[in-house]
Order: sequence, then structure tokens, then C-alpha cells
Amino acid sequence: MPLIFYVTHDGNTFEANIPVGGNLMQGAVDNGIDGIVGACGGAMCCATCHCYVDDAWINKTGVAEGAEFEMVAATSEPKPSSRLSCQLTVTEEMEGLTIHLPSSQ
Repeated sequence: MPLIFYVTHDGNTFEANIPVGGNLMQGAVDNGIDGIVGACGGAMCCATCHCYVDDAWINKTGVAEGAEFEMVAATSEPKPSSRLSCQLTVTEEMEGLTIHLPSSQ
């Protein structure tokens, strides 16, 4: 299970081992990490799991496209590295991945 780092908007870092094949939203919810709500349960219809992929990891995660891009574009603080954490499926290559959380969801 890769170790993932979640950094809150105020700089606190939380870490969690997330199973390969799981997603970063569910990993945060299961581990009680504040900053990711996941209100729609991963149906990609609420954007309450919005996050920013650390620039060093964009080549492993890719960027938001299609419906996901439209969802993150409608958030209050979109950035080029914005993703919905429910759409980020964990792979072995994500060991050490860092995502940053917006100030509000």
C-alpha cells in the first residue's frame, strides 16, 4: 500500500497508506483526514474532494480532462494541478505522492 501525503491549506501534513486500486478520496475519508469531504461518494458530481497534485507528481497522475476538468473549473480555487481525488486511482508508482488541499470544499 503506497504511502500518500495530504497537506492541508494551513500546512499540516497527514499520511495514509492507501491500497492499490483505491482512490485518494476514499483513502482520506477512511483515515479521517480533514479537508476532503467526498459528499457524493466518488460519483464525480460534487467536487468536495478537490485537491491539487504536487507539481512533482503531475507526470504520474496526469491532469483533469473532460467532465473532471469541468468540475474542478467550477471550484472556488481552481489551479492547473487541480484534480478530484475520487478520480485518482492509486498505483504502486504513487508511493510518496503529495497532494495539497484547498482552504474550503
